[in-house]
Amino acid sequence: MIGSIAGDVIGSIFEHNPTKSRDFSLLTTESTYTDDTVLTVAIAEAILTRQPYEKTMKHFGRQFPYAGYGMSFFQWLQAEESEPYFSWGNGSAMRVSPVGFAFDNMDRVLAEAKKSATVTHNHPEGIKGAQATALSIYLARTGSSKERIRNVIQNRFGYNLSRTLDAIRPSYSFDVSCQGSVPESIIAFLESESVEDAIRNAISLGGDSDTMACIAGGIAQAFYGKLPEDLERQVRMRLPDMFLDVIDRFSERFDW
Repeated sequence: MIGSIAGDVIGSIFEHNPTKSRDFSLLTTESTYTDDTVLTVAIAEAILTRQPYEKTMKHFGRQFPYAGYGMSFFQWLQAEESEPYFSWGNGSAMRVSPVGFAFDNMDRVLAEAKKSATVTHNHPEGIKGAQATALSIYLARTGSSKERIRNVIQNRFGYNLSRTLDAIRPSYSFDVSCQGSVPESIIAFLESESVEDAIRNAISLGGDSDTMACIAGGIAQAFYGKLPEDLERQVRMRLPDMFLDVIDRFSERFDW
């Protein structure tokens, strides 16, 4: 899942300053983790400890309350109860990458992705976005070709993955919906040649950069393997020890 976290950290400085270029510095002094990373780590912790997803999400979220959560999620985070709020936002997809890495068959990946989404994002599009992201990661890490990934995701979820980044980029703008950002993030991976390339592709669309790079980066890591050592080192330098502990335990357990 470090590919997802790298995408979040690299994309963080472009979330409110979008770019349509692929030519930018990967990391600057202002590059940081956001809510995408906090909640990705929370999902990983839930899988490792077999705790409910909502419990670890609230545990981590409340310890890092200024990570850039959406208003509805922030209200959910602070509430005594844990009722979902029918969201179709891409928050369900940005945090789901550990599911794609941890479970060993398609049905289980889809079931767990839905389970992780519905604690907040119980809208059909919110569930679909999480499932499509997790399934892409599962397929990528188990040896599927890009063409098979494209076909399976298109056929199962109805996303149009036949578009190109060059066709999408000119008119694309900030979109936090699953239906308006998950397909584009998957295309950013499909047109890539490396993890870094996928992250650059996602950011260059000029949308919800940290989340789209998080989604694309997770799939790319599953497909291409480990990040370059220097990039991973620089990303890890920007993370709290609490996150690194979860990441390392998760990597050891699931060989990533």
